[in-house]
Amino acid sequence: MHFKWNIEQASEIEKKQAQELSEKLSMSPILTLQLIRRGITTESAAKRFFRPQLNDLINPFLMKDMDLAVDRLNDAIGRKERIMVYGDYDVDGCTAVALVFRFLQQFYSNIDYYIPDRYDEGYGVSRKGVEFAKAQGVSLIIILDCGIKAYDEIAYAKELGIDFIICDHHMPDEKMPPAVAILNPKRPDDSYPFKHLCGCGVGFKFMQAFAKNNGIPFSRLIPLLDLCAISIAADLVQVTDENRILAYHGLKQINQAPSVGVQAIMEACNLADREITMSDIIFKIGPRINASGRIENGKVSVDLLVEKDIHKALALAKHINEYNEQRKDIDKQITEEANSIAAKWTSEQHTSSIVIYDENWNKGVIGIVASRLTEIHFRPTVVLTRDGDFATGSARSVSGFDVYEAIKSCRDMLINFGGHTYACGLTIKWSDVETFKKRFMDYVDSHIKPMQTEHILNVDAEIDFSDINPRMYHDLKRFSPFGPGNKKPLFATKNVYDFGTSKVVGREQEHIKLELVDSKSPSVMNGIAFGQSASARYIKSRRSFDIAYTLEENIYKRGNIQLQIEDIHHDSAQ
Repeated sequence: MHFKWNIEQASEIEKKQAQELSEKLSMSPILTLQLIRRGITTESAAKRFFRPQLNDLINPFLMKDMDLAVDRLNDAIGRKERIMVYGDYDVDGCTAVALVFRFLQQFYSNIDYYIPDRYDEGYGVSRKGVEFAKAQGVSLIIILDCGIKAYDEIAYAKELGIDFIICDHHMPDEKMPPAVAILNPKRPDDSYPFKHLCGCGVGFKFMQAFAKNNGIPFSRLIPLLDLCAISIAADLVQVTDENRILAYHGLKQINQAPSVGVQAIMEACNLADREITMSDIIFKIGPRINASGRIENGKVSVDLLVEKDIHKALALAKHINEYNEQRKDIDKQITEEANSIAAKWTSEQHTSSIVIYDENWNKGVIGIVASRLTEIHFRPTVVLTRDGDFATGSARSVSGFDVYEAIKSCRDMLINFGGHTYACGLTIKWSDVETFKKRFMDYVDSHIKPMQTEHILNVDAEIDFSDINPRMYHDLKRFSPFGPGNKKPLFATKNVYDFGTSKVVGREQEHIKLELVDSKSPSVMNGIAFGQSASARYIKSRRSFDIAYTLEENIYKRGNIQLQIEDIHHDSAQ
C-alpha cells in the first residue's frame, strides 16, 4: 500500500517563530517548528514541555464526586469492610486494578481484586461478579475502566447491600448507575480540566486524592507510575497535558526502578537491557498483558502486576508470554479470513465502512482484527462473532470519524455498547446482525467525509540527510513520550538512492534493510522498511525515489540513527 502524502508547509510566520525559538533553545529550526505547531512558542513553555513536572498534576478534588469517593473509601477502611477492586480484562483495566490494589494494600489488608471472565461473563460488571462479591462479604466495589453503563448490575448490587465507586473514562449515558460516586472526566457535568485520562489514570487520581486526604506523602504513589505509562501507551489516549506528565514519569520509573511484575514482562519481551519507549509498550509489553484476558482470564496479568517475588513473577510472565503466542496464531488466522472477506466486499461494493461477522471467530481477538482491517482498508470497521443468541464485537475507526456516534445511532437494537471516538465494543442479537450492518453502513455513508477514507500520510517536514545528526536526534528524543496528540515527527526526503547494499530481509523476505544516500550529503543512512519488499526491485535499480520516515535508534548499534521508513514513493507507485 502506498499513501498519499500531505507535506505540511510552514507559513512565513511559523518560519520566523521557529527561527527565533531555535536561537533561544540552540535547537534545529526543523524541530522548533514542531514545537510551534504544538502551541509551544516561548522558551519557558518549551522547558515545561521537555521537563514535565509532577507538581503540575491537576488537583484530583476538581473531579466531580472525588470527595464522595474518598469519604466512602475512608468509611469502609474505618469500619473494616471488605473491599473488592474490580476491573476490565484489557491492559487499561488490569493496570488500573493492580495500581489501586497495590496502593491500598499498603494500608489496608481486607481487600481483594476481581477480573471478569471474557467468555463466561463478558465485558464490565456482571451479575456473577456481583454475586461472587456478596458471597465474599464485600460491601464496597471500586470498579475501574468500566461500569459507567452498568446501570442494572449496579442497581442489583445496591439491593444486595454493595456500594460501587466507578472510575471510568468511557462515554456515559444520560442515565448513570446508582453508584455512591462516579469518577469520569467525560461526565457532562464534570468540569475537570483534562478529559483524556485512561481508566488507570482515573484510578491514579482517586489514589492521589485518597493520599492527600489522609496525609500520605505523594512519593508513595511514584512507584506506581510505571502502570500509568503502560496504560496510557496501550490504550492510545492523548499523550498531552496530564497524561504527558504521567507517561513521562512512568517511563522514567520503568527504566530506572520498574515494579517486579513489569520487570518480569520486560525479561519475557527481551527488553531488559534497553531503554523502554511507548512503542515498546504498544507492541511488546501491552499485548502480553492483554493476552491472558484474550485467551483465558485477565486475572493472571493482575497476579503478575501485583507480585512481589521476582521468581514467581518470572514464572507468571512466561505463562502470559505463552498466551501471547497463542493469541498471535489465532489473530493471524482470523485476520486472514476477515481480510479476504473485506477485500472482496470493498472491491465489489465500494462502501465507506466494513461490517463483517463469522460465528466461529474467537471473540478474544476480534478487537485486534478490527484494528488491522481499519489499517488495511482505511474504513470504520466492525467485526462480530457469535456468543449464543447474541453477536458480540468491536468497532474501530479512522482519523476524524466518531465511530461511537455511529454505533450509538443503532442503539435501539443494542443490548450493550460502550467506548469512545475511535474504539467501541457492542452486543446485539445474532438475528439483528444484517439489520445492524445496513444501518451502521448507511450512517457512515452519510456522515463520513471522502478524505477520511483516503490513505493519507501527514508528513511534518521535508528534510535532507544533511539535516540529520546526533544533536538533532538527541533533541528529538526530548519530545517523547510520543503518542496521540504528540505524534513522533514524520519526515520526508526526496530523490534518495540505494547505496548498492540494500537487501530484502525477514523470515518471509517481507522487509527491506536499506543503505541510502541523497544528492546533498555524503552520509550513508541506514533504514528499515517493514512489509515493503514489493519496492525492492525498483530500489535495486539505482533510480531515485522518495521516502517518508521517522528517526529511531538502531538497537543493535547503540548511538546509530536509523530511518524507520513508513512509505516509499517511486515512479511505478505514484
